Amino acid sequence: MPVEKGEIQTALTKVGLADGGDLVSRDMIRALQIGDSGEVKFVIEAPDAAAASRMEPILEAAKAAVLAVEGVTSVSALLTAHSNAPSAARQSPAPGGQQPPSLKVGRHPTPQAGPQAVPGVKRIIAVGSGKGGVGKSTVSANLAVALARQGRKVGLLDADIYGPSQPRMMGNAKRPASPDGEKILPLTAHGVTFMSIGLMLEEGQAVIWRGPMLMGALQQMMTQVEWGELDVLIVDLPPGTGDVQLTLCQRYPITGAVVVSTPQDVALIDARKAIDMFGKLKTPVLGLIENMTTYICPNCGHEAHLFGHGGVAAEAKSLGVPLLAQLPLELETRLGGDSGVPVAAGEGAAAEAYAALARGLVEGGMG
Repeated sequence: MPVEKGEIQTALTKVGLADGGDLVSRDMIRALQIGDSGEVKFVIEAPDAAAASRMEPILEAAKAAVLAVEGVTSVSALLTAHSNAPSAARQSPAPGGQQPPSLKVGRHPTPQAGPQAVPGVKRIIAVGSGKGGVGKSTVSANLAVALARQGRKVGLLDADIYGPSQPRMMGNAKRPASPDGEKILPLTAHGVTFMSIGLMLEEGQAVIWRGPMLMGALQQMMTQVEWGELDVLIVDLPPGTGDVQLTLCQRYPITGAVVVSTPQDVALIDARKAIDMFGKLKTPVLGLIENMTTYICPNCGHEAHLFGHGGVAAEAKSLGVPLLAQLPLELETRLGGDSGVPVAAGEGAAAEAYAALARGLVEGGMG
């Protein structure tokens, strides 16, 4: 019988590490290959060169464990070091002046059996859109702040991994601490606990990952972050219907999804696809939000509908789902996002619009 990859991984889980975990749970196995005649090759990737220099006994133990698997005829394994560990300049010093353990974000996902609850989190609400540029991240940040202002314990996860914007919108871009190199301590701002892949990168650094790395990064931010006790976790999804959406809805018990769109036909075409995706993934659509619905000139008071009017309302009616809000297009919202103080944290018409949206979700049992 041919040797299965799962058998090799099971054998490697038996090789424990001095600082806890094993080679598989710590995501240190790379380039695993199994030949037709039972030849096994793999690479152990250590967090850094110093760790690799201490892992020769681990390498020999791993080779022995794999060679003991029935059907394996030979084992070839190498040690290497992860070359993209965060620089010391980006890491927060630990007590005593020592650097905290290196935390690697971005990996292949680890197996799990069915949807997995996030400890301490009562509800998870996904905020999605069919296309970019409709204000989904702005809505996510302001909704989180509005819910927090109404006394809810709120978390915000920026899952838009290619274009993370929540550190800027929430006004806090410090690097999260990781006392043990495994658990991540999230940041807080405006009463909201939040986490973003953007906090783990140098400013301007691009994320160039294929699907499995995206899925693994999402899994880390859902399960390795110490979210604490939350009434609701808002997940700001990337635009479209890709790997992150699929992973989130299949691996975690999502309470429901909110779809954001502008009224224009081009945006609605893609919003329908997002709604269809959530339907196929058996994720309830809590309702639609029409963003940038009106613009009122600050000089003359003239009301204009720059992106059309009523398209999202009509779509919600045809689908039989609630229209949760019609949010205006105004300068204060943009300024708040750029300055790191979401408009929902202040007063005025836009803040009240988000407060009404939050009240509607709370009264509906979703906040």
